[in-house]
Amino acid sequence: MTTRLLLLIAGGLAALFASIAVAVTIGPADISTADVWAAVTAHLGLGESTLPPLRDGIVWNLRMPRTLLAAVCGAGLALCGAVMQSLLRNPLADPFVLGVSSGASTGAVAVVVLGVGGGAVSLSAGAFIGALLSFGLVLALSHSLGGSTDRVVLSGVAAMQLFSALTSFTVLTSADADTTRAVLFWLLGSLTGAGWTDVLLCAVVLAAVLLVCLGHARTLDAFAFGEEAAAALGVRVTRTRLVLLCATALLTATLVSSAGAIGFVGLVLPHATRALTGSGHARLLPVTALAGAIFLVWVDTAARTVIDPQEVPVGVVTSLIGVPAFVAVLYRGRRKT
Repeated sequence: MTTRLLLLIAGGLAALFASIAVAVTIGPADISTADVWAAVTAHLGLGESTLPPLRDGIVWNLRMPRTLLAAVCGAGLALCGAVMQSLLRNPLADPFVLGVSSGASTGAVAVVVLGVGGGAVSLSAGAFIGALLSFGLVLALSHSLGGSTDRVVLSGVAAMQLFSALTSFTVLTSADADTTRAVLFWLLGSLTGAGWTDVLLCAVVLAAVLLVCLGHARTLDAFAFGEEAAAALGVRVTRTRLVLLCATALLTATLVSSAGAIGFVGLVLPHATRALTGSGHARLLPVTALAGAIFLVWVDTAARTVIDPQEVPVGVVTSLIGVPAFVAVLYRGRRKT
């Protein structure tokens, strides 16, 4: 299994690098992989760029950060989905089960529509604050109800509905048509305007959370047998659940604040990856992250090119692909049982 894991990771990394290199070349401007390589090496100080400034700017300032952010978001959402499904012992759990995306939406709408912050708070910052407020509400509510996994899920559903209602009410009562259209596009997931700051921030948080989750891989394996069995094996159930919930919520909030709510990545990819790795989390988590990165790179490429010059929200494309894929996973599980 160690050799198989190394092969899966090596193959996944190769596929990811190839996907990024090819995805950057796709678009209205005629860009080749040689142009991508020249721009990247020049900006990394490994050579001098031979590209015209306009072509270099398209590669380095527009397409490359957007493609890398898609990879980071895909990896992070898939990772959080795998952890949440195991931690909550719920195959339908995804990164948004804690109400983070709904809180982020409310925070973003409060900034864009209501002008909260007086211009000093950006849309991303407002979304991040809203996500943390929603997660804080879920923690407080689930703790007051006993703190069991089902109470966490129910608290997340309650928070999701509350903040979704607040978002809808704010948009309907305070936004004009243009603002409503812009907010809706962001709520459905959009990587438009991605910059290197977004890529760096999300990548750092992803790396930190991935290390935390890998450090708890054996603990997540124990959770598969239930909380009582995990406690009998020496797992500090309450502390571990809190650490992993906070870590995944932080990562989800960071990703949503940069890219909006992109659904189905964290729900479908973990189920698909288990067919390759099994249920052991030391194998499942890194491979799932790579699969999510590759998946969202190509989804974003399709979203920005399929009806060019218009752009489809990334969340719409992931749902169109994710629904039939998830149904296929369900039927496969039914045949096994």
